[in-house]
Amino acid sequence: MKLSKRGEYALRALIDLGIAQELGFPILQASELAMKEKLPVKFLEQILAQLKLGGYVKSTRGKLGGYSLAKPTRRIKFGSVIRLIEGPLAPIRCVSQTGYARCSCPDEVHCGLRMLMLDVRNAIAKLLDRYTLKDIVEITLRKLRRDKVTPAFIPSSIGLQSMLSTKGSPAFRGRRKLNSVEPISVRTEKIKTQRN
Repeated sequence: MKLSKRGEYALRALIDLGIAQELGFPILQASELAMKEKLPVKFLEQILAQLKLGGYVKSTRGKLGGYSLAKPTRRIKFGSVIRLIEGPLAPIRCVSQTGYARCSCPDEVHCGLRMLMLDVRNAIAKLLDRYTLKDIVEITLRKLRRDKVTPAFIPSSIGLQSMLSTKGSPAFRGRRKLNSVEPISVRTEKIKTQRN
């Protein structure tokens, strides 16, 4: 299995949406994600449309619109996302569970290459199906906090440390209700205005 750029960007977009949601920004505009990932907006929108069809993201129209996760992060498994974007995980079709096709080997049952590739496929699937978006978001936030790095889609004037408590959850969770599901760009302007 080789992850294409499309697959890589889809996973990175989901991770960004998961991080933003965890930090209290449930909606990101495609332009914000594209700027962070240094991608053409149209290409990212195509990827987000595919993720939307798969039920992983949802979109909201309008000035305050954008993309958000359609499922809880604990229910988004990396294996299923990769299968949606890339197709089967198997390195060769004759060992695929979702896209099986007979290979050219005359004795498929006793083929050593098939047995090896079946083990490879099973190892890849086991690993990718074990990890959820929640796991990766937590790992990423822990490393960002440790290294004192602010995610690119959160303006440095806000800062990651002000967004997180010492345990890594949003500092304002349970203390105040979010004003709505506004994109980061709108909320940033409000924060700047309040500070001045």
